[in-house]
Amino acid sequence: MLYEPRRHQQIAESYMMHRPRAGLFLDMGLGKTAVTLTVIDRLINCEFCANKFLVIATKRVAEDTWAQEAAKWDHLKFLRVAKVLGTEKQRIAGLEAKADVYVINRENVVWLVEYLGRRWDFDGIVIDELSSFKSARSKRWKALRRVAASAQYVYGLTGTPAPNGYIDLWPEIYLLDRGERLGRTLGAFRNTFFNPGAHKGHIVYEWRLKPGGKEAIDRKLSDLCLSMQQADWVTLPERTFNTVWVKLEPSERKLYEQMQRDKILPLLNGEVTTDPNYDFAIVADQAAQLSGKLLQMANGAVYDEDGNVVHIHDRKLDAMEEIVEATHGEPLLVFYNYKHDLDRLRERFPQAQKLEGEGMIERWNKGEIPMLLCHPASAGHGLNLQFGGHIVVWFGLTWSLELYQQANARLHRMGQEKGVIIHHIAARGTLDERVLAALEGKSSTQQSLLDALKSYLKEVR
Repeated sequence: MLYEPRRHQQIAESYMMHRPRAGLFLDMGLGKTAVTLTVIDRLINCEFCANKFLVIATKRVAEDTWAQEAAKWDHLKFLRVAKVLGTEKQRIAGLEAKADVYVINRENVVWLVEYLGRRWDFDGIVIDELSSFKSARSKRWKALRRVAASAQYVYGLTGTPAPNGYIDLWPEIYLLDRGERLGRTLGAFRNTFFNPGAHKGHIVYEWRLKPGGKEAIDRKLSDLCLSMQQADWVTLPERTFNTVWVKLEPSERKLYEQMQRDKILPLLNGEVTTDPNYDFAIVADQAAQLSGKLLQMANGAVYDEDGNVVHIHDRKLDAMEEIVEATHGEPLLVFYNYKHDLDRLRERFPQAQKLEGEGMIERWNKGEIPMLLCHPASAGHGLNLQFGGHIVVWFGLTWSLELYQQANARLHRMGQEKGVIIHHIAARGTLDERVLAALEGKSSTQQSLLDALKSYLKEVR
């Protein structure tokens, strides 16, 4: 296919070509992968200043997106892509293949650094979804820091560089500039731009930007990071949000309210019961546990302490069936949160297929899959699913604003020709209402979601 870059892609390509280290903070769907592959191809096959690049991505993106994107465009026909995935034997075979770009999933970064040791010979590193390296305590961040310093080219790609606020930025930016702009240590970064908020003794739970701190950080990053928003550069089809409300029956609501009030759900012979002589119980001691249990119950089932599934209701499955009938055979991209949701969806809809294995994305985009079931964490970044459908269904909601926005952007992105419809199936009078309200608030961070949960739990208490 002939590559005809849009104006924003031309700007991004030029920006990267003039900087050996850069952050490409392009909004979801603006074509970061095509831009980056074009730059890599120019550096290797035109400028002759690099021989091989390493691309670090999520497992799903590493399996499909980079190789497919390279094969898609005519101007990249000489760019060879090898996948360093699978078992150790398969990963080693991938490393030994003759290629220009080697793609590995982020979970294997530690293994790669240890395996190659002094034999590390990548001229460039591309960190696809840079925000997944926002923890300086993680083993993969520490491993990558060791080799990023010696790379000639380092590019970080993300549409959400600070999902939890500016405090996330230091580890990400350090990988690009080795601390030149935001400080050599995380402590120096915090002391320069933040004031401690909530704390207990010497332990600080919250860092708040100092007056002018955000503007100071923006200025320091202005020559290193390029930021572009989709609304400023691309006109996409309309996106419509719709909530399909379901109502729990009195007996079902009673069980939900008991868990909400008492943080306990009695079981007798593996089924929920009101019998005071129950033989087992599901208990949620902590706020996070209670939130998870309540969201599970709103979806229709809940795990007991041994991991067994306890059935509560089928209201959301019934609503899902109505959506299938109303869409008259249109392909549906369905997001679920729990394995019991996946299992119950598969049982009710035999035509549904889970997003897994190579070739699944290609089949979806060819219109061969009527219902594609995805966990938002596995389909959140970089997947091009816009050619296979235009309808999203959230069977269960997520507290993560980042995952929610990224997942919706799998269909609402460049190349989509139809208006995108996003359905939320939500249960009245449950925690679904709070999560949905917080998501619809369009907050720039997840703080509103956390605040909503705290408020909800206070009311329950």
